[in-house]
Amino acid sequence: MPISFPVSIRTEKISSGKDKNVYYPQVYKMKNVKLEQNINQRIVRQTQQLVNDLVGGDPSSVVEIIGSYELKNNQREVLSLTLSNYTYHYHAAHGMTIIKALTFDLKKGRPCELKDLFKSGSDYVKPLSMLIQKQIKQRDIQLLNPFTGIKPNQDFYIADKALVIYFQLYEITPYVFGFPMFPISVYELMDIIDENGPLGRMAENN
Repeated sequence: MPISFPVSIRTEKISSGKDKNVYYPQVYKMKNVKLEQNINQRIVRQTQQLVNDLVGGDPSSVVEIIGSYELKNNQREVLSLTLSNYTYHYHAAHGMTIIKALTFDLKKGRPCELKDLFKSGSDYVKPLSMLIQKQIKQRDIQLLNPFTGIKPNQDFYIADKALVIYFQLYEITPYVFGFPMFPISVYELMDIIDENGPLGRMAENN
């Protein structure tokens, strides 16, 4: 396996007042300049989309905006990160937060959707949904409605040797529960993952 190193990350900031600060990552010093630009543009677009989604049509009512990010994986030519945005509107019962994840296969030079992690044509939705259903029962997670399965493009990120499927606030659980996160070991998915893709590289024991 060729040696690969983590990509370099710097933090940028958008600020429009004392209580309105959004921090987001940018990659730099990559050998593939075009890929670097594509990654950074996608991060900026997603960061701005989060702001737009939560500010809505009444920016004058926004009291506070806090945007931040977390690096979930930066190894084996797989970059996976989450961007979060918390916005509070004047007179609202509480603030609202959205978390969106971006995952990039640096070896293939492209962003990844959930389907890209698995063998072409594999029915990944069913086994993932079954594993999540099992965790819901084991962890006694309170649901708003009976769990029927994930969407084909469900939110996810990669964290070392785990695929983490997650849901937004109110998507399947009450607000007080926060963001339901379901880590699934890559070793539970060996029969359907793309061996040449991000999860395949995470599963290698070297």
